[in-house]
Amino acid sequence: MARTSSDTALKAREPDQASVQREARLDLFKFVPFRLNRLAAEVSAALSVEYQERHGLDIPAWRVIATLGFRVDACSAQFIAQCTRTHKSTISRAVTTLLHQELIERVENQADRREFRLRLTAKGRSLYEQLFPQLLRREDEILACLSAQERKQLSVLLGKIEQSLDLIQTSEEADAKQAY
Repeated sequence: MARTSSDTALKAREPDQASVQREARLDLFKFVPFRLNRLAAEVSAALSVEYQERHGLDIPAWRVIATLGFRVDACSAQFIAQCTRTHKSTISRAVTTLLHQELIERVENQADRREFRLRLTAKGRSLYEQLFPQLLRREDEILACLSAQERKQLSVLLGKIEQSLDLIQTSEEADAKQAY
């Protein structure tokens, strides 16, 4: 059967299968979870220069020190894993390393003698006190592309997303719940 010019025109208006597949694919660069994950990884890597090169700490070790540093009381490794959203085996390895470096120590849990909690040693506290101002300065450098108003907006928007996911948003809230 011969094709007419109207058949050809109709065929030209129908998207080919490749076009449909391209349109149906997920554009990762517009997908918020992808963007947040990529930003988190880049910011984490940028901050790690401060503690990795100068103090030999990897990211999980810093997460342990940072979590213990902001807390008043000792806490469990499980709390740290939940708080930082880091796999418990990764935190466990970091805890072992930090115990050997004498940056953290185990403290017996008075409520449950089968469990121990972790806290910074004097050496660990000193390192934390030295590092956090450097990390805050680096955070400011990273966020320098945003105005003060945009920084506030970013904080509010991140807070809304955290709230929608029922994430703890303050250290006071985390301390009150004693869990994450």
